Amino acid sequence: MAKIDMKLIQKLRDITGIGIMDCKKALQEAGGDIEKAVDLLRKKGAAVAAKRAEKETAQGLVSTYIHPGDQLGVMVEINCETDFVARTQDVKDFVKSLCMHIAAMKPLYLTPEDVDPKFLEHEKTILKEQLADSGKPEKILDQIIEGKVKKLYTDICLIKQPWVKDQQKSVEDVLQEIIGKTGENIKIKKFCRFEIGHE
Repeated sequence: MAKIDMKLIQKLRDITGIGIMDCKKALQEAGGDIEKAVDLLRKKGAAVAAKRAEKETAQGLVSTYIHPGDQLGVMVEINCETDFVARTQDVKDFVKSLCMHIAAMKPLYLTPEDVDPKFLEHEKTILKEQLADSGKPEKILDQIIEGKVKKLYTDICLIKQPWVKDQQKSVEDVLQEIIGKTGENIKIKKFCRFEIGHE
């Protein structure tokens, strides 16, 4: 095994927030390449998340954020398997950041499955009308509409939105990373955004 410099391990730890031994192993596996090591740790986090997905989440916490000026507020409920994990700094920081993300990004729904079918049909009808004169075959039109619906989900569904602190990741990616770090199933249960003058 190649000897990995402690500064490199610390740098990876600062980027990922993952333990020193796991960072060292990832760097050894990646031959000292920090970007490859980050990818390896993200994949590992996703694998842990997949394994934990069925575990019951009966603990958790509720967090709030009030924007300066008291005109905008957000409340989020996060569920996890144990009270211990709910109280960890990683989870608390994630929920606080999530509240601020919701304040800024104004999601309407939590997941694509939560989107109101009437709303979705209305959007699809508008898209079909916009493309009606394009002269493209039906099959191509369906693919275009499917692509536009996926894009719509990244605009209106919290879990699919680009993370406000790192646009390269979605909220779902960041959640998977937290699951990988804590080793527990964590779910965003619900959120509510209040803004004066808005329904």
